[in-house]
Amino acid sequence: MSSFSSSAFVATDTPARYISRLCKHFAHKIAVSFDEQQGRIEFGAGLATLKAEDQGLRLQVESASSEDLQRLQDVVASHFERFAWQEALTLDWQPNAIR
Repeated sequence: MSSFSSSAFVATDTPARYISRLCKHFAHKIAVSFDEQQGRIEFGAGLATLKAEDQGLRLQVESASSEDLQRLQDVVASHFERFAWQEALTLDWQPNAIR
């Protein structure tokens, strides 16, 4: 499906809380699925996945075009940073190797 993807990692003790908040927020408009370990948000322009890891939260976005990828990065980051204001977390997206 996707030829463009990027990911970001944030150190947090509460990755499940952010997975839940982001997925519940977007669930009002688009298809999502999640549990305490992972989340999947299906945007029209691509896919965002969230995964709890030992030291924090890994977020990944995938899209068919670089423009859509940039838009997904901006949307996911702006919402995540709004929910994470207490911890002052920000996302630093890194491009993934194309497989």
